[in-house]
Amino acid sequence: MSLFRVPILTDGASHPAAQFRMLIKDLARGAEGITEGDDLKVTQRSTPGAGVTVADGSCVIKGRDDAFQGHYSAYNAGAYDVDIAATGGAGRSDMLIVRVKDPEYIAGLDPETDQIVFFEVISNVSSSATAIPDGRTGIPLARIDIPSSTATITNAMITDLRKVANPRRDFYQFIQSPSSLSTDISGTSGTYSNFSTASGWSVAIPDWATTAILTLAVGQIRYNTAAFFGGLRATFGASLTVQPVVLDDNQSGVRRGTIVLGDTLTIPSAYRGTSQTLRFQACGSTGNVGKVGVDSSTTFLASVQFLEAPR
Repeated sequence: MSLFRVPILTDGASHPAAQFRMLIKDLARGAEGITEGDDLKVTQRSTPGAGVTVADGSCVIKGRDDAFQGHYSAYNAGAYDVDIAATGGAGRSDMLIVRVKDPEYIAGLDPETDQIVFFEVISNVSSSATAIPDGRTGIPLARIDIPSSTATITNAMITDLRKVANPRRDFYQFIQSPSSLSTDISGTSGTYSNFSTASGWSVAIPDWATTAILTLAVGQIRYNTAAFFGGLRATFGASLTVQPVVLDDNQSGVRRGTIVLGDTLTIPSAYRGTSQTLRFQACGSTGNVGKVGVDSSTTFLASVQFLEAPR
């Protein structure tokens, strides 16, 4: 194949289908998969039965029948039911895929009348399979692991195999310095408390986010009186907690320290499209005799990266 004679959408010119497929490949940056995290999700039927339901949504599919085939775009409008055959005396694993059979490369279909893109069940794949086991043009949606003598498919049998072709990412960085000396946190109960003069940040969570990667630091936390032993963590909303780190300061008097912590958190569906408060907390643990606080010499730093994945 040589250079296409004219660029896409040149007025008065005609273009072969392969040129548009190459355009889809370029726009997809060579990737394939679903477009957004909730596209084409496979679940049990509303009344569980002999098949599954594929949710609406779109995808891009890399052509594998020719080196210069390009990519296809496919869209499922509305939920679609796919039948799954019952098992006999032995269990079986089936893979549900979106398949493209382009008559430019595979004879036997007429694009005027035949279904060129469709859902296809590959029966009896490996029970650990995550990719299409041969070279056909398609993307996997789910593997259904069916016990013996079973005709009814439930969600417990479905393994999600979808991948987002070009997952979205958002990155935020927050900096805060408390306005004044906080109430010291002390005690030995292990109960976490907010630093009262550090209000935290209201973080807007994208409606597509499934994961948050947090890297947090406290520069010049303030210890005073005797040796402090306890923990430092951060909370994100009412239900998410960043993995705590131990504060173990075997000194006395007023002194300073810098602490780093981080975690990867799964975003609950109820948090998507909302704003949640991210803030630091500390506690004293068994054996603690000191105090910890923050003041105007302290700096809080938070880097938050949101990622999109199938949901």
